Amino acid sequence: MCRWLAYSGAPVSIERLLYSPVHSLIDQSLSSTLGAETTNGDGFGVGWYGDEVEPAIYHCIEPAWNDRNLREIGRHVKSRLVFAHIRASSGSPVQQTNCHPFRYEKWLWMHNGVVRDFESVKRDLMVEIDPILYRYLEGSTDSETVFFLALTYGLLDDPPGAVARAIGHVEDVGRRHGVQHPFQGTIATTDGESTWAFRYSSERRSRTLYFSTAIDSLRRLYPDNEVFRDADDETRLVVSEPLSSLEGAWNELPESSCGIVRPGADVLLPFAPVSPRRSMAAVSS
Repeated sequence: MCRWLAYSGAPVSIERLLYSPVHSLIDQSLSSTLGAETTNGDGFGVGWYGDEVEPAIYHCIEPAWNDRNLREIGRHVKSRLVFAHIRASSGSPVQQTNCHPFRYEKWLWMHNGVVRDFESVKRDLMVEIDPILYRYLEGSTDSETVFFLALTYGLLDDPPGAVARAIGHVEDVGRRHGVQHPFQGTIATTDGESTWAFRYSSERRSRTLYFSTAIDSLRRLYPDNEVFRDADDETRLVVSEPLSSLEGAWNELPESSCGIVRPGADVLLPFAPVSPRRSMAAVSS
């Protein structure tokens, strides 16, 4: 499918983040070890926060390993919060508007996985999107559709609840169309301050997702490691697959869970979809 990373912490150069690790995201674009495909060459994207509230994004349909501009830009750009995604298309066209991360106002969103039998369920999913939001939908992927469903269901105010309702709607529609396991994947979304990472699939066998060990623990494990010594205490990475093989550096996010990375203590919560129809009926009664 795809590979992605979400970084938050002290400002870091995008070049260092994407190229320096032993098993960097650029390396994974050619030789992923835990993905559904070894090669992820159907375009890529980077989103980052600078001086503006709205994040910047850079999308390209070239393979990430083959784009000179990415390294040139990355050398000169530092950010405290970065999303990066390398794409392996599940069927939608290779075009810039289908590259992750997707953006709406100050929010970014990226996904690794699939809405199964998307062509059959697409219309029923699309008509649920708020008409005010629909005009901002640019591409043709299942991932962006789920993003706009989450926006429709209140992502800006309640990210875990909105994602639960969005995936709940995907499962409701899929099963009406005879799709046995409608949703598969991992999701990351951010408002520029906190990052929410989700791992869930209808068959309970989701794509891999890992988060980095707290920096103070890594300093104790590896006191001579300059990277850990220089890192901000708030530094955290969430990744589709580890960027190194350092023992104790990575922890797998449990199946059916949501991790929240934010200043101070991070949070790990159980996650399960909620049928939006049933949840709204319960509220109205």
